[in-house]
Amino acid sequence: MRRLIDHGFTLLTGMAALAACGLLVGIAAVILERGLPALSWEFVSRAADGFGGGGVVYQIAGTVLLLLTALGVAAPTAIAVALLATVYLDRGRSRRRLTLALYALNGVPSIVFGIVGLAVFVKGLGWGKSWLAGGLVLALMILPTLTVALAERIRAVPRSYRTAASGLGLSRSAVVWSVLLPQSLGGLVSGTLLGLARAAGETAPILFTAAVFAGATLPAGVKESPILALPYHIFVLAQDSFDPAAGAALWGSATVLLALVLSLSIAALPTRLRTHEEARHG
Repeated sequence: MRRLIDHGFTLLTGMAALAACGLLVGIAAVILERGLPALSWEFVSRAADGFGGGGVVYQIAGTVLLLLTALGVAAPTAIAVALLATVYLDRGRSRRRLTLALYALNGVPSIVFGIVGLAVFVKGLGWGKSWLAGGLVLALMILPTLTVALAERIRAVPRSYRTAASGLGLSRSAVVWSVLLPQSLGGLVSGTLLGLARAAGETAPILFTAAVFAGATLPAGVKESPILALPYHIFVLAQDSFDPAAGAALWGSATVLLALVLSLSIAALPTRLRTHEEARHG
């Protein structure tokens, strides 16, 4: 009976995985079918010209700027929090609370991050819509993903490595910098790429804090320095998709964003698989 139940759960899990993969492939196929005809070098290298005209060069640049800002803030913070959760905090209630807080933060809807960014950065600090405000909100949003991925990899480092390093007289900080972080780099890389893939497609956080549809190029400062971004561009175009010009620009922009997100996700896959394999045999 138990074997039959195990087989049934395995079958259901496989069917769910196939359904998810099929849905992803179907969505990608629809986007590519409608978006590829709109793609050209002119489309990705020119600035937008009116509603649906021109290209998306500044939307691409703005999206990349947001991702780089989020990466620059979230990566060092994730390293610090992951080390706190796995090395410096004693096993017990404090470590469990920190882990619970990370998972809870990871489940917060993205629109909540946008509202917090609006209240703190746009209104509270008086920045107005700013690329830095958007990048900080995205950094906060992807921080749990980076931290959990790195913490998992640190825990997967064989205890014998730590024991050998301590036996050589290394302090705990020296063990961290000489053993744990070099051995855990793959977890940070995979978590970073997955986090950036999620951040690249978010609309709500940048809608409140950073993005406008037109009238911006590259920022020259921090205050009142909005940018153009692919997710917000797609969001606005989708509201008038019955216009042929807007429809072509909509699907072309969606194809560019899809290529960016899939590239980040695929780049993270080998490192992620290797991390799980090493953890299973470690």
